[in-house]
Order: sequence, then C-alpha cells, then structure tokens
Amino acid sequence: MTTPDGSGRGSGAHGLAGRPPSASGRTGTRLYWVPAAASPSTAAAPAMPSAPVVPTGGFDVEAVRREFPQLHREVNGHPLVWLDNGATTLKPRQVVEAVGEHYATSTSNVHRGAHTLARQATRIYEEGRAEAAELLGTPDPDEVVFVRGTTEAVNLVAQSWGRANLGVGDEILVSAAEHHSNLVPWQLIAKEKRARVVPVPLLPDGQLDQDAYRDLLSHRTKLVALTHASNVLGTVPPVAEMTALAHRYGARVLVDGAQAVSHFPVDVKALDADFYAFSGHKVFAPTGIGVLYGKRDLLEAMPPWQGGGNMIDSVSFDETTYAPVPHRLEAGTGHIAGVAGLRAALRYLSGLDRQAATAHEEQLTAYATAALATVPGLRLIGDAPGKIGVLTFLLAGVDPMAVAAQLDQQGIAVRAGHHCAQPALAAYGLQSAVRASLALYNTVQDVDSLVGALQGVQATTAA
Repeated sequence: MTTPDGSGRGSGAHGLAGRPPSASGRTGTRLYWVPAAASPSTAAAPAMPSAPVVPTGGFDVEAVRREFPQLHREVNGHPLVWLDNGATTLKPRQVVEAVGEHYATSTSNVHRGAHTLARQATRIYEEGRAEAAELLGTPDPDEVVFVRGTTEAVNLVAQSWGRANLGVGDEILVSAAEHHSNLVPWQLIAKEKRARVVPVPLLPDGQLDQDAYRDLLSHRTKLVALTHASNVLGTVPPVAEMTALAHRYGARVLVDGAQAVSHFPVDVKALDADFYAFSGHKVFAPTGIGVLYGKRDLLEAMPPWQGGGNMIDSVSFDETTYAPVPHRLEAGTGHIAGVAGLRAALRYLSGLDRQAATAHEEQLTAYATAALATVPGLRLIGDAPGKIGVLTFLLAGVDPMAVAAQLDQQGIAVRAGHHCAQPALAAYGLQSAVRASLALYNTVQDVDSLVGALQGVQATTAA
C-alpha cells in the first residue's frame, strides 16, 4: 500500500512478492502461486487455482469488469485477456457514454460562448479540472493545466520553465527508469541551453540507486525528472524523500505519474512535487487528454509556450497580455470531449474503494510474480520491493515479438519491444522484452491464462 506521503509501500503483498510461498499457498488473505509437485517431465503443467480471490476489503473485481465493455469481446476465437494496461487502460461504459453524449447532444466550445450549450460544456470542462485536482490532492484547480498527455506536459515544462531557468553548465538529473517522454524533452532543452542531462543509475533489482542520487545532487542541479512508477520495471521510487533532497539544493522536481495514478492514490502536496503529469488514457479516460499539475507560483512565473486563442487577455499589434493560469498555458481549443471522458473516468475511480482496489492489485501482482516463476526459461526483469503490476520478461529461445504474437493467437494482449524505455532495458543488457501489465479489472484467471499460454509457447519451442 502506498504510504500517505507517496514515498513507498508498506507491508502489502507487493512487499511479499519475493518471498517463497507458504505450504498452504496463503499468507493471511494474500494468494500465492503453488506449483504442483512434479518431475521434470511434468513440470510444464503446474496446478492452477480455479477461481479469483476477493481481497480483504471486499473488492468485487467481477462487478468492476462488468463496467468495461471491451473485456467481454473475443479475439481470435478466445475471450480477451487484456494485459497491456501499461500502454493504455480500457474504458468503462461511463466514459464511453460521456464522450458519446458530448458529441451527440452537448457539442460546443468552452469559455467563450454566451449560449446554453457553451455554458454546459464549460461547466463540464471545469468540473473535469476539479476532478483532476481532487485526484492529485491539490485544493486549487487552477494548478491543473490540460494537455494532450504526459508527453506534452513534460515538453511544456521543458520549453517554458526550462528555457527560462536553465543555463550553461546546469544539470538535469533523470532517472534511468524513465520513459522516453521524461528524457528526450530534457535532452532537447539541455542542448539548446548548454546544460547537461545526468542519469541516476539503477540497482540490479530495478530500484533507483539512492546513494548515487545523493552523490549526484549539487548546486548545479536545477531539476530532477523522476518517474512515480516505471512502465518497464514497475519500480515505485521513494519520491517524497528524493524530492526533499532535491529541494535542499534548490532544484525543482517533475514527477511522471502516468503509470502511478491508476494503481494507487497520489497526493502531490504530500510529495511536495513541483510538477506532476499524467495521461488520461492510462487512467481509464480517452486518449489525447492529460494533466500537468504545477505549484501555482511556478505556473504563474512560466512564460507561455504556445500562443493563440484562450490564453490571452487582450491582443493588439502593440502589445498582448495573457490570461491567468491555467488558461495562459492552454492555447487554442482543448480536447473538450476528452475532458468530459476524463471527468467520467475520475468520478468512476473515486467511486471505488481505492484501498481495496490497490490491495487487489498488490495481491494479484504477488500471485503473477510467483506464477511466472514456474515457466521454464522465463526471466523476469526487475523485482524491486513495492513494484506495481508491471511484469517484464524474456522467454529463453523465443524472440519477444514472437512471444507476443503467439499469445495474441490465444486472445492475450501483451506488449513487446523496448517500451519507450531503452535506457532501463539497456541497464539489463537488453533491447527488447515482453511486458504484461495489470490493472484493477484483471483477475487470477487472466494470470492463469498467461502462464498456461507461455507454458505452451515454451513446450512448442522445446519440441
């Protein structure tokens, strides 16, 4: 479970994932994979539990699944098993309906119209902003800037704050676990401003090397770019502690929360993050909409990144003045239908028992970690304590793309490739891997399907 300050996990199932299973297969209410006793000739067919476990707190995963229409389709003649949540999450019917309703009955631009539909659309749009503020734990909705996603959020900070504050010889610390979206924008602005991007290395288990991080911090450090949860390793760094250390040197901290917000509660005020970004489509909302949180004083000091409608106060050929934040950083017409979908997604999420949902994911991650360990020749990449349900692996003798293709034939959707995190894979000497990533609607049966299919892939390869 995430601690209140977001700095790490307590003693939930994530923390137990690396321990050997008990004889009964259970520790309290935490389910572990228990392989059947087998000779080498029968080791490819471990016993599998026949039903999902309802975690403590009464999280009803089947009720949740009923809200997601895509989970009830078939792919290649098999029920869909969606294990590509790290790439994008599926959408509950409330989101589908909200987007459809906007286009069917409520289409209008926002902020500038005096008619009824404009007022309705503006109300929904600003309610979406308030929902995002509540999700992140800020009482000030004006600290929420709408963007296309995490990528645009990071680029906005790099091109606006970075251009105004970085200079020759300044350093930007970027963890080696970052998605390319939280690395490449810093390389671009560093080259322009003659600053340096400095990597924070990984330990073998996927944790960030905290000793190295402390050594790298200095008066030259102007910004730390840090994931809240790695999309390829599942690592959840101690963000609050790392932020506090950066602040001692006067550095700002930008946190990429794309993989975090759907898995556990986030409180940007407790983290003391200067900037925090996430993408709507990673938290059950539409694509093309995302959020940048920034402390108000920082946002107000940032020059506009893009110019156009919505971000101005007055315009003439002699002088243009700008609207207050957040609108000053939201040039043009935003993704209004996307915000309607985001509002619906965040309301859906807030209606769930987040503690029970997180516990369900923790238990399922522990179960999946132990289950995958029974597949001959499977190597799991990253086993940091407290990791989220991101399970990146290699299968001996089988190209990752071939593994994903064979799983797809059985209706199992996983990701294969570099996952837009090449430095993280390079730390393990890899260029490509398979990734299965879990969400709150996944079940024990989903894991069993994955493991059974991988057993089949391995047996076919061995033959």
